[in-house]
Amino acid sequence: MSELFVRTLRDDPADAEVPSHRWLVRAGYIRRAAPGIYSWLPLGYRVLRNVEKIVREEMEAIGAQEVHFPALLPREPFEATGRWTEYGDSLFRLKDRKDGDYLLGPTHEEMFTLLVKDLYSSYKDLPLSLYQIQTKYRDEARPRAGILRGREFVMKDSYSFDIDDAGLQVSYEAHRQAYIRIFDRLGFDYVIVAATSGAMGGSRSEEFLAIAENGEDTFVRSPGGYAANVEAVQVAVPDPLPYDDAPAAHVEDTPDTPTIESLVTLANARFPRADRQWQAADTLKNVVVNFRHPDGKREPVVIGLPGDREVDLKRLEGQLEPIEVEPFTDADFAEHPGLVKGYIGPQALGSTSATGLRYLVDPRVVEGTRWLTGANEPGRHVFDLVVGRDFTPDGTIEAAEIRAGDPAPDGSGPLELARGIEMGHIFQLGRKYADALGLKVLDQNGKLVTVTMGSYGVGVSRAVAAVAEGTCDDKGLCWPRELAPFDVQILATGKDAAVAQAAEDLAASLSAAGVQVLLDDRKASPGVKFADSEILGMPTIVVVGRGLADGKIEVRDRRSGERVDVDVAAAHDHVLGVLRGTPIAP
Repeated sequence: MSELFVRTLRDDPADAEVPSHRWLVRAGYIRRAAPGIYSWLPLGYRVLRNVEKIVREEMEAIGAQEVHFPALLPREPFEATGRWTEYGDSLFRLKDRKDGDYLLGPTHEEMFTLLVKDLYSSYKDLPLSLYQIQTKYRDEARPRAGILRGREFVMKDSYSFDIDDAGLQVSYEAHRQAYIRIFDRLGFDYVIVAATSGAMGGSRSEEFLAIAENGEDTFVRSPGGYAANVEAVQVAVPDPLPYDDAPAAHVEDTPDTPTIESLVTLANARFPRADRQWQAADTLKNVVVNFRHPDGKREPVVIGLPGDREVDLKRLEGQLEPIEVEPFTDADFAEHPGLVKGYIGPQALGSTSATGLRYLVDPRVVEGTRWLTGANEPGRHVFDLVVGRDFTPDGTIEAAEIRAGDPAPDGSGPLELARGIEMGHIFQLGRKYADALGLKVLDQNGKLVTVTMGSYGVGVSRAVAAVAEGTCDDKGLCWPRELAPFDVQILATGKDAAVAQAAEDLAASLSAAGVQVLLDDRKASPGVKFADSEILGMPTIVVVGRGLADGKIEVRDRRSGERVDVDVAAAHDHVLGVLRGTPIAP
């Protein structure tokens, strides 16, 4: 410790939002260089390399081969796939001295595809899986939470190449099982959920989420085993309803109804239904947003959903990626006088209407359902407006919030909501990138066929934060043994030369046995050493101090807090037993 490049901090960093960020900085594992950009200090870098070691072992166990691409990439391959534009503002673009366009790689699908195209030409060369562990760059609009969401991060991305879809299924399942082993070894609770493919494309996509209260991703699960990211939840579509006997639509004055609740109260008082009372779910809320396309074009779109639900912007963007969603401002309303703010109704909407605005509705807005909604006149609403009779939307979209208790789409019970951190994402890409870049091989019949691909990512640097998030306590970090920068931290607590010598002797004997040992030999008080050992989070802490006079040293388990006094002569064997999971009796 007297030589280690580390300084622990007694105060939290001002920008720390989550425990992992706070403790990784305070313990001297990482240091902020700029917003969303961090330097790795010796302790943190050791943990990062331990994560990489686990990932490499499991990738090589399924036959994947490691390559390494540059981070600085040419524009042309990304133009060919459309992602030079699709990535929008999140791409770091730059020019060289000859005015050539380059980017800092956010991901490497194009480069992997071109590499295989350059070297392989026959079905005999396949199947093939390649991977790399590489630094990626994305210009996050709101970098936060330390290394959980940064602008520079380390990622493992791998790609499978197969002659047909059956081969892709085998490669996908092999990667899926490898990911299960990786995350089991990393030592945190996680869940596998169905996900959207987004800008990546492909037919199937799953996420591996570390369960964490501070996670940015919301997912759902049911008692029957359904699990999905909220962006991927497909609302169960009700059957159409007959509407032959539905009342005719009628427009009514509805003054002083600025909220859904006030509108429902007035409707039940003045315009009661014959069958039951009006509810918030009977109102049709119409929300205007702007879709900003990758080329910069802004398209106003109206989204209709039951009035008891809010629009979930993250869920909406998950359906649209790479399109971004922006608010519809007062200035936008001024440019569209056909929209009466607060009283927008379906009669004025749709691509064939006077406004010409696309009208997309929640899947529950099916033919035959009748609604209470805006009449496109200030202070007025229309009652008993029936889908299919009085208006027809342009399509459906999954934009409404998902709530706890909603039925699972597969009928497996009510949904529970939880939060997590995305740690891995696997895709069946299919032929999107192979088609765009011309990756073809000759099949058994000598015919050129397009290769089908899978894509598989693990957040390596994010894993460091996710594990810290799930294992830290109110005293500091608390590493699982396979990730800890050192196996054991030995504290020499006392000014007696015999204490220092005993600590050094134990450290030397354990090191000779292959144990990674951190010896706190500083001229600091026992209190400082104890506090630092808890912040640093090594799984086993050995205290050589006052007990030495009685021939004893203390062995602590950082996670459980359990303390055991051990004879000095037996200390070496006892610690080795702890590390192997077979501690001997003190």
